[in-house]
Amino acid sequence: MSLILQANNIVKDYNAHRALDNVSLEIPEGSIYGLMGPNGAGKTTLIRIINRITMPDSGEILFNGAKMAPDDVFKIGYLPEERGLYKKMKVGEQALYLARLKGLSRAEALTRLKYWFKKFDILGWWDKKVEELSKGMAQKIQFVVTVIHNPKLMIFDEPFSGFDPINANLLKNEILERAKEGATVIFATHNMSSVEEICSHLTLINKSKNILSGTVESIRQSYRTYSYKIDFTNPTDNDSSLNESLSSLCSLEQCAGAKDLQSVIVLPNAGVAVRDVIAAANNAVHIQSFSEIIPSMNDIFIRAVENNSNILK
Repeated sequence: MSLILQANNIVKDYNAHRALDNVSLEIPEGSIYGLMGPNGAGKTTLIRIINRITMPDSGEILFNGAKMAPDDVFKIGYLPEERGLYKKMKVGEQALYLARLKGLSRAEALTRLKYWFKKFDILGWWDKKVEELSKGMAQKIQFVVTVIHNPKLMIFDEPFSGFDPINANLLKNEILERAKEGATVIFATHNMSSVEEICSHLTLINKSKNILSGTVESIRQSYRTYSYKIDFTNPTDNDSSLNESLSSLCSLEQCAGAKDLQSVIVLPNAGVAVRDVIAAANNAVHIQSFSEIIPSMNDIFIRAVENNSNILK
């Protein structure tokens, strides 16, 4: 697995506040990498260091295996959470200016911008002033100038902020398309459903420290509770109680079921095989479904942050 970016023991202090405390992470090339954490955790500071907007007090950033150099920023596209368009400039004029800053010639910049403006159905706004744009429309413009130079690494900080569901889905599909074409994406967000839906890897930063890293699947597996949900109907010819059948094998918790179904959550006792639970339940009820409960990324986020906060007390 080749790595496009490595952060090694990054430390950053602002006066008496430590924004990053020996943070390390490895971002595989071609991945969509979720960077998560509560407000003030240090995510934006790390992103600014990767973009060489600020420098770490200690530690280093490696880009394609070598210490990051100033020219490497031309291989990065960065969409910050705080939007930075000049309100009095015309949309097309500003987009062209920003594209030229990415190293494109005027002719190439115009060709690419026209393509993207048509794709996003915003060509009619070319001669409008930025201050006339809605928040979502301005976000589209900034997305375009973020990807216009086909960067190898794209960094999106809360990219769906200000978007309605239709345009958020449009942007999500474009991010996925960039990844399919070989780009690596760092995706900073508080939206856990977005992380589950599109990210292959993630890092969770809390109180300036990296407290969780890995593939989304491996992290979800590491937080398994080994509990299962049974959806069932009671047979009319069998008076056996599910509780009685399973009481010696596992603990049960009643939960809301789907229409015309009853449901329980079961946690097998130590040493009890899942197949034995299924067999016992099948003798008592008509099983409609039996599935393991895998925690969502939202549940994992909350548990990991709470556990880390308790350790630091």
